[in-house]
Amino acid sequence: MRLTRRGLLATVYGTGLAACAPMPRVASTVGGNGPDATQMASMIRSGEMSATEAVEAAIKRCETANARLGFVVNDTYALARARAKTQLTGPFAGVPYLIKDLNDVIGAPTRMGSRSTTGAPPATAQDAYINATFATGVVCIAKSASPEGGYLPTTEPLAFPPTRNPWDTSRSTAGSSGGAAAAVASGVVPMAHANDGGGSIRFPAANCGLVGLKPSRGRMIADMPGARPLDIGVQGVVSHTVRDTAGMFAATEQAGAVAPLPPIGLVTGKGTKRLKVGIITKGFAGFEADPVVAAGVNSTAKLLEGLGHNVVGTTSWPTPASFTEDFLAFWSLGALQDVTAGSKAAGKAPDGTLFEPFSLRMAENGMKMKPEEIQAVQMRLLGAAKAYDDWIREYDIVISPLFKSPPSPLGYLRGDVPFDTLRQRLTEQVGYTLIHNVSGAPAISLPLHWSDEGPIGIQFSAANGGEKTLLELAYEIEAAAPWVGRRPAVWVG
Repeated sequence: MRLTRRGLLATVYGTGLAACAPMPRVASTVGGNGPDATQMASMIRSGEMSATEAVEAAIKRCETANARLGFVVNDTYALARARAKTQLTGPFAGVPYLIKDLNDVIGAPTRMGSRSTTGAPPATAQDAYINATFATGVVCIAKSASPEGGYLPTTEPLAFPPTRNPWDTSRSTAGSSGGAAAAVASGVVPMAHANDGGGSIRFPAANCGLVGLKPSRGRMIADMPGARPLDIGVQGVVSHTVRDTAGMFAATEQAGAVAPLPPIGLVTGKGTKRLKVGIITKGFAGFEADPVVAAGVNSTAKLLEGLGHNVVGTTSWPTPASFTEDFLAFWSLGALQDVTAGSKAAGKAPDGTLFEPFSLRMAENGMKMKPEEIQAVQMRLLGAAKAYDDWIREYDIVISPLFKSPPSPLGYLRGDVPFDTLRQRLTEQVGYTLIHNVSGAPAISLPLHWSDEGPIGIQFSAANGGEKTLLELAYEIEAAAPWVGRRPAVWVG
């Protein structure tokens, strides 16, 4: 999900509301899924394979899997081949990678999942986070698919074929980082770029059986570093292993005088502290999770109890009744900025030839908001953020679903579903993630439950700045209930 772009920030703040250690070398493959990014980088450093060989193999896998899954918007094979021949440095030097198509990559067009960007020229600049990502040594072989503007929790832009879930190609990968998740889950690359403005790292990780960490606000390197109220978008990755997520996190977190949070550095294993754990199965709007999803949360609670953690029982989100509607209203301001900018670039008025029905309706809703209404929405969201900060102090970790239901069929959350129907579906399904983007707190999805419809991720929430706790617990859970080795129906690794 896109949301904290230049235009939206200008709208929000116009109201006055305003270095890591080297990765360890590993000698054997990870489970049954081949080398993860950490090991692949080690193999390249040792000369067991070259960066060129790693990239060429990934390109072949990409061509094979993409024909069935549709996760590539445009390839960057020529750029990747040229980069692989250079002297690469960093903890992931030579590892093939995908960049989500909401971020610019120099030399490649950025499509934003939209028909309004047809014929867009190659980008000539890229943001600070992407620069930091390339400094880790990864090699981008393609731009991964996103829904239009990154707004919907499914990757089915009308401008492109739908991205299909490798576990069941009739179902959604979720979104908005669904292209990245499909590529990683199917074994094309071991890790890929993702970002999250309402759940967009965690949703695809949950639907595709991956690790997905949403960092704290201001944590990652950015063009405008620092924690800003209601700056809801963050950068990160989806991966198979906790150590890959931890490695990229450490390599791209903000450090120095501009960092709003003390850097964590590289987290390499489980912690020793036993944690106080709360449980949630109801979403913000009061909808109870489907039984198979609730069963996953409850089995995770039993797993944590078995590991010696103190599971204290059920709690509920500290959000007001208006929270989901307030978030959607705030979201509409971002849609308005995107539609306005896209129409200007296309040289025509916004219509159905440029944008999807959902985007147009959201932009229309944003346009109708009066300044005092915007102010009121922002104040209520800031109130919800404070409520979360106060509430989470009662726990070290809170576990919950990511979605109300298992992976949905393709078409269920697509941008051409009638608006009122789609809004109701969103309200029911997306009831567990938005508060972290509003409050700025971190959360991680881990693949701990499985259903006939596909993987079901479990979310672990923490206080602002609590990524170390999340990563240490993730290492412990990964060892106790390993998921690496499970392969989807579409697997090319």
